[in-house]
Amino acid sequence: MSITHKAIRSSGWKTDFLIGFPDGLLLLFFATQVIQLWPLDVQTFYNIHLGIWLAGALLVLYSAYQANKGDAQHDSALLSDDERKKLQHLEINQQTISHIESEMKKDAASWEQILQQENVQESFFSKGRAISSAIFTSLFFILGGALSFAPYLANENFNAASQTSTLLVFLGLTVFSFMKAKITAQRVLPIILRNFAIGAGIVICVWLLHKILA
Repeated sequence: MSITHKAIRSSGWKTDFLIGFPDGLLLLFFATQVIQLWPLDVQTFYNIHLGIWLAGALLVLYSAYQANKGDAQHDSALLSDDERKKLQHLEINQQTISHIESEMKKDAASWEQILQQENVQESFFSKGRAISSAIFTSLFFILGGALSFAPYLANENFNAASQTSTLLVFLGLTVFSFMKAKITAQRVLPIILRNFAIGAGIVICVWLLHKILA
């Protein structure tokens, strides 16, 4: 399959940070908050979260690489020959097929206009850059997860560790919000409020789960 077409791809460590860091931070925050009150011994608790941490990092690694490959059909706003044949086999008439192609052209033009308005750059696929982006995204995921999980590694009193973890998570969300605002040239307050709402949503969700399962 050819992957030499242009598409939206990582533009460097900033893109990788915006993707990887919050995913790791919030996934491990949710996992630790949910699992900490289960009747588990300390080592089992650690093993479960180390497994989640590693599996998440590998999934992010793979997903980031695949995302950088893009969509092989991106260059064409028309149906491919194979797609056209499949529609014909479904006994769809030519007028309907032409209408589908016309709508695809309109969608493609609209998408290109959005990319121009948002100053989003498209680039050709580079295997080396895709691998580098995948590694950095995974490392940022691990870094985000460390903020959530490290307090539990440092303190086996999970109630105290939970408080420290929550503090670090919201501090991390604040720093992330400021960095994202600067990188994307957006207003910082809406980003902070949105990220704090996500963090608060996790806390509320975990509280409800504990109430239901208690």
